[in-house]
Amino acid sequence: MNESDLRLAGGRVLHVHDTGPGRRADGPVVFWHHGTPNIGAPPAPLFPAAARLGIRWVSHDRPGYGGSSPCPGRTVASAAADVRAVADALDIDRFAVMGHSGGGPHALACTALLADRVLAVVSVAGLAPFDAEGLDWFAGMNPSGAASLRAAARGRGAKEHHQAGAVFDPEMFTPADHAALAGPWSWFADVVGPAVESGPGGLIDDDLAYVTPWGFRPELITAPTLLLHGARDRVVPSAHGRWLADRIPGAELRMSPDDGHLSVLSAGESALEWLATHRGT
Repeated sequence: MNESDLRLAGGRVLHVHDTGPGRRADGPVVFWHHGTPNIGAPPAPLFPAAARLGIRWVSHDRPGYGGSSPCPGRTVASAAADVRAVADALDIDRFAVMGHSGGGPHALACTALLADRVLAVVSVAGLAPFDAEGLDWFAGMNPSGAASLRAAARGRGAKEHHQAGAVFDPEMFTPADHAALAGPWSWFADVVGPAVESGPGGLIDDDLAYVTPWGFRPELITAPTLLLHGARDRVVPSAHGRWLADRIPGAELRMSPDDGHLSVLSAGESALEWLATHRGT
């Protein structure tokens, strides 16, 4: 893994992760968008599948996490400009995007706003917009997660106050999720701890972005779209995935009946195989 710091025109720094072209330079580039709260290191449990498919992972710590400068007031749409800057710096023209959880909306933002560059997108257990018409946004959400996002909807002050007393609630995850954390997806310990070492700033900015206008409409996405969701998800209820599938033209929804928010990543290898078929011309 190559790691570097990219200084943007306004002075902000993005900390970039890049596995490099590898042995198969013809393989696709996949930009990974991490969840909340994580740093941007690409998902190590999927590295063997990526190597088999010749996939090059590129990602960055979202502003306020890890080595990336904070950017208070950022929106979900802000991710597109950051990804464009990283792609330009690495001389990458076209690429696919993949995001998990809170990374899902950011991956969709890149797909909508960088339509000339994004070949395809995978969103895993991703949120729908807060103003999604016809969706009871909080229905089925674990109480602790709902309380955190309701606080964000009341503004930065309320979110900061709530976060100061927040504690981890293991009930947000299903038994299948806990099994995943005890097994192949124990990797999350490597990306959650560093994400909060410097405080909750990145997490707060993420949650504020989720519950304010995203800056794009999912209906405008034209690239091939795959949505993965666990039917038992307590963090982002499966209705969010269904709502997105109904709005994004041609989107494919793969609903996993026994999976939760993390265990659904067991379908990550098949998602990469799907991405690898969309290499453009």
